[in-house]
Amino acid sequence: MELSKKLGAEFIGTFWLVLGGCGSAVLAAAYPELGIGFVGVALAFGLTVLTMIYAVGHISGGHFNPAVSFGLWVGGRLPGKDLIPYVVVQVLGAIAATAILYLIATGKAGYELKSGSLASNGYGEHSPGGYPYMSALIVEIVMTFIFIFVIMGATSKNAPKGFAGIAIGLTLTLIHLISIPVTNTSVNPARSTGPALFEGGIALTQLWFFWVMPIIGGVLGGIAWKWFETKKETE
Repeated sequence: MELSKKLGAEFIGTFWLVLGGCGSAVLAAAYPELGIGFVGVALAFGLTVLTMIYAVGHISGGHFNPAVSFGLWVGGRLPGKDLIPYVVVQVLGAIAATAILYLIATGKAGYELKSGSLASNGYGEHSPGGYPYMSALIVEIVMTFIFIFVIMGATSKNAPKGFAGIAIGLTLTLIHLISIPVTNTSVNPARSTGPALFEGGIALTQLWFFWVMPIIGGVLGGIAWKWFETKKETE
């Protein structure tokens, strides 16, 4: 597959992840009477990944996340020459989705762009549940580790065919169910970048954290899966 098509698939996939996931938090979860709530947001993030894996996963591998790309690179699933281009288009997709979300949100009278109004990630005073730095660090590293581990396992040659998207989407849903109260759930530097750039302030100040910790978790997940991987799977 041509690199340009792979990058296009990653752009669209990341765009949908951020628009669907953050959009559900900003446009629907803010109104309890609509019934989506915390569980609905978690499910929305899982569904965006699930749907796009089946739509374009066969083109680009369905990363939609720099931490995933780093993990798959370390795990031997992504050529080094493709790593930076993947990350760049993922970030651009996230920014484009946040711009669309911002345009939609500002159409409602009384909307105010402020900290958290576009579903940014944070710790300490910017954590939804007031969780401190160390809690956020553990959550982002461990959750991203598990996410990459599941991705590599579900897409390995010995895994049941045709079910990877379901396993990956449900894993991301579960990750959000666990960690939304702690950091508003990143496990994805691109997803964190879009809202932070628009909100500014503390979201932008803490953005480095949501690049470093998920990538550490992703790299560790890729290394861990390599230990389990059999020779047959690498042939």
